[in-house]
Amino acid sequence: MSDLGSEELEEEGENDLGEYEGERNEAGERHGHGRARLPNGDVYEGGYEHGKRHGQGTYKFKNGARYVGEYFKNKKHGQGTFIYPDGSKYEGEWVDDLRHGHGIYYYVNNDTYTGDWFAHQRHGQGTYIYAETGSKYVGTWVNGQQEGAAELIHLNHRYQGKFLNKNPVGPGKYVFDIGCEQHGEYQLTDVERGEEEEEEEAVVTVIPKWKATKITELALWTPTLAEEQPSVDVPGQEEVPGMEGGEEPVEEAQPLTDGSDGENEFLRAGEEEPDTFREEGSDYGREDFRYDNVEQGNASFEEDDSRQSDPPD
Repeated sequence: MSDLGSEELEEEGENDLGEYEGERNEAGERHGHGRARLPNGDVYEGGYEHGKRHGQGTYKFKNGARYVGEYFKNKKHGQGTFIYPDGSKYEGEWVDDLRHGHGIYYYVNNDTYTGDWFAHQRHGQGTYIYAETGSKYVGTWVNGQQEGAAELIHLNHRYQGKFLNKNPVGPGKYVFDIGCEQHGEYQLTDVERGEEEEEEEAVVTVIPKWKATKITELALWTPTLAEEQPSVDVPGQEEVPGMEGGEEPVEEAQPLTDGSDGENEFLRAGEEEPDTFREEGSDYGREDFRYDNVEQGNASFEEDDSRQSDPPD
């Protein structure tokens, strides 16, 4: 994440009071509304209670960062907006100085994350939109990473399955807007990358490989015919009606079946050329998935940490 300097932006402690103009209580403590210029150059204006920032306030850091929101005993707590030095912004809930609850993060490259936060990290249900491509990840997050059931939505197709440590894993399917689904499974493969120094081991990268098993039509609902009316027996007539005059016997009407069951045979992966489905990998920005085209059965989802400007949480 691009919380550049967020952990470095330490607000002044309660013992470093600096210059203050505002209301005080009988004990001489800052109490009510006031404005303080702190020794490190930061400026706070807002509510105080018994000498501590409390209630609504605005804290401006000397490096250009700014927090506008609620405080509780000197800590960001409640609803608030934090604008970071790199221009990224978080709007949402805070608990004990940490992003916690529901919030929206606007990244420098115009990507956005909307969803749950826990202890400063994306955690729970959330949606990450990649501004460059319009693709979006909708699903579960664990400790800042894509993990659990999710859907990765692109311009004309989507992938539905499970993710583990940012990578798709296990059974899933690609749903194409042209009206078909490709079912298969992601298998993780270890690949060594480059040669390191003698005292260091080679870097091993886990790459998910897509193995298609079958292609089906989209499951569509089809209404069934009304039940056939029972035939009426005519006294003294044993022959089946319609047999006289050379007419062919009437066949019993059959109910329509789902177009995806029976009439459409599943195409096995071996019957299709492996290059039939392949989507070109693209750079999604700071927190991007990279993967080979579906058509060749290869896919690689990686998050580009080098493009993120977050400091370590």
